[in-house]
Amino acid sequence: MRYAIRHETRFSYGAPVRFARCNLRLKPIIWSGQTLVAHDLSVEPGGHLSLARADASLANVTRLVIEAAVTELSIVSRATVDVDRRIPAPTASDPDLATVARLARESRDVSASSPANYLFPSPMVALDPAIADWCAPSLAPERGALDAAIDLARRIQSEFTYDSDATKTETLPANAFARRTGVCQDFAQVMISGLRSAGLPAAYVSGYLRTLPPPGEARLVGADATHAWVLLWCGPERGWVGVDPTNGIWMAGDHIVTAIGRDYSEVAPIDGIFLGQGARSMHVGVDVEPLIDGAAGHN
Repeated sequence: MRYAIRHETRFSYGAPVRFARCNLRLKPIIWSGQTLVAHDLSVEPGGHLSLARADASLANVTRLVIEAAVTELSIVSRATVDVDRRIPAPTASDPDLATVARLARESRDVSASSPANYLFPSPMVALDPAIADWCAPSLAPERGALDAAIDLARRIQSEFTYDSDATKTETLPANAFARRTGVCQDFAQVMISGLRSAGLPAAYVSGYLRTLPPPGEARLVGADATHAWVLLWCGPERGWVGVDPTNGIWMAGDHIVTAIGRDYSEVAPIDGIFLGQGARSMHVGVDVEPLIDGAAGHN
């Protein structure tokens, strides 16, 4: 499937902002099962854009610097992405979790996608004993890796409540876990904490999920949103396999990967500093449009 993605972020400031420097992680990466066809980025009323290196994540990072006073700022990312990714299926030949953990510890891979990079605590994901205990029934060492991953994802989906007002982007997994509420970021980071506590390499994915309107209703432009889910490394044969604990499903043809890191702090779509005073408001609109005919391009 080919998708056209439009992601707009608008900032409004109560007083002029005279300087801003931001990191933009809005250009989807090339990853297994997907190909980036085209991408462009526009900023109004303007600013200086340059490429930056992603030190701790698999991400395309653009640096935005604004040195003129602004009260409104619009950042629009447009991408065309081809996704051809089958739904994974657990098999009897899958390595068990004990084997996955051992192979990850023994890995000599030094690339950004090495499983060794995702075994340990990260800035937002601690190894929390309460989360580890709750996840443990799904993560018996002798269990097949894929079977264990989808079981844990479905437990989170069924036992946690989605509530967009319950948490913030800086909320840590322990807090979301204690309340059993949150959003996709929280559910992904809770799952990552549990997997890493069991010695397993788990990564955080920032991206998009194609959503379908209710039967008989038109798809609303701008009604989609950014999404987050989990990658579990399942040995050298299977590699990285995606699971979505918000929905209790596999990462497949409806998921578009933008960036991969150890937690949200490494792959936030936009972060940085703004120098000014007064209130600030932000509005995000995302549209993930399937291009059934395969036509390329975006407006």
